[in-house]
Amino acid sequence: MAPRKKPAPTPAKCPDCQTGQVQESFQVGGRKKRTSDDRQEALCLNCLGTGEAPTD
Repeated sequence: MAPRKKPAPTPAKCPDCQTGQVQESFQVGGRKKRTSDDRQEALCLNCLGTGEAPTD
């Protein structure tokens, strides 16, 4: 009988985002830029959108 394979360890989640995406505010307007109350999705710059903790 062949030995059983161990399951692959799950990678640690990114401490900043957990999912790979973060919500950011954005600026609107012509000359006078004002911050909008709405949010938009953006890639996490810490893990680059993978959701896994960086190894470095």
